[in-house]
Amino acid sequence: MTHNESNPTHDQVPEGAASAEHTALIETPEQRIATLEAEVATMKDRWLRAEAETANVRARATKDIQDARAYAVQKFASDVAEAAENLARGLAALPAEAPGEPELLQKMRGGFSGIEKAFIAMLERHGVKREDATGKPFDPALHQAMAEQPAPPGVAPGTVIHAYSAAWSLHGRLLRPAMVVVAAQPGQ
Repeated sequence: MTHNESNPTHDQVPEGAASAEHTALIETPEQRIATLEAEVATMKDRWLRAEAETANVRARATKDIQDARAYAVQKFASDVAEAAENLARGLAALPAEAPGEPELLQKMRGGFSGIEKAFIAMLERHGVKREDATGKPFDPALHQAMAEQPAPPGVAPGTVIHAYSAAWSLHGRLLRPAMVVVAAQPGQ
């Protein structure tokens, strides 16, 4: 083993360093400054793009977390909306108020009505909203047409004339469409 092989001297320079040093010696100071300024501009552009991408990733992650929190109970809310619909159907099935009806029936109607109001208020506090479609224009994003019937006098075609169930949403996202009967166009 020779002396040069075991102990490299300062004369031995790696190839990449030699070519960079050689290029630097050939360039004038103005050229070198221009080259370095271009490199700085490129690095600054890359850095700004990386910062923007990081900000976008953070914003998307924050939105995903907020959506997950808001809509994590979507299936449960849909089931609860169905229970609220069943309660409303039960109330509708009670006989209409009549003079001389038994006091027990009055108390049951009042009690169930109070339970329904409290139940709906609790749902609304948690972002579950019920919207009655009756009398509103048919909206395929909120309503599911179950049937069409001739429009009654004074009702515009395409108007919901009867709703079997209400539309339910969770924080603005549709859970269940309203099942409706729509006023038909004349001649249909």
